[in-house]
Amino acid sequence: MVTQPGKPAPDTARRSEKSRRAIYEAALALVGEVGYPRTTIEGIAARAGVGKQTIYRWWGSKADVLLEAFLDLGEQAAEAAGQVPYAIPDSGDLAADLRAVLRATVDELLDPRFEAPSRALTAEGLVNEQLGREFVTKLLEPSLRLYADRLLSAQAAGDVRADVDPRIALELFVSPLAQRWLQRTGPLSYEYTDTLVDYALHGLAPR
Repeated sequence: MVTQPGKPAPDTARRSEKSRRAIYEAALALVGEVGYPRTTIEGIAARAGVGKQTIYRWWGSKADVLLEAFLDLGEQAAEAAGQVPYAIPDSGDLAADLRAVLRATVDELLDPRFEAPSRALTAEGLVNEQLGREFVTKLLEPSLRLYADRLLSAQAAGDVRADVDPRIALELFVSPLAQRWLQRTGPLSYEYTDTLVDYALHGLAPR
């Protein structure tokens, strides 16, 4: 179909993708600036330059918009780094692989593009049960599975004791980093995460 002789009809798929991108950017910017409670569908729509019905056509709530936008942000970063599909590297050196992924996590946590919306969503998820469940299911759980998979691989290679529960073991380095970031109990640095890996893998007893 053409709208005028020789002129193709507008590409609605392309137009929709442009609107979707604008909505993602608006949602992430707003939640970082004013927090989750004050972020509204109307505000996102106004900032994105779309009608709010456009948003409701694709998402059921602002939580759905924000979580999808945040997931997309991570996917875009992974694509830019050539890491899609993403998995924790398995070089055969578990300590080196964990140090590398935790250093990358520090970079992400300190990146304003990630930090502001991530803090807002994390904080709101502590008091908003539904959002908290979605945050864990859609964002946190997939990341934790990657750590568990890498530890299972290390077990198969004989680098981790067979009786170790990977889901508990990963908390030895993931949880302290998350707590320090969320509560600002200390600086985030490569030295800190490297130390977490060392303590987690080798313990505190004299060697």
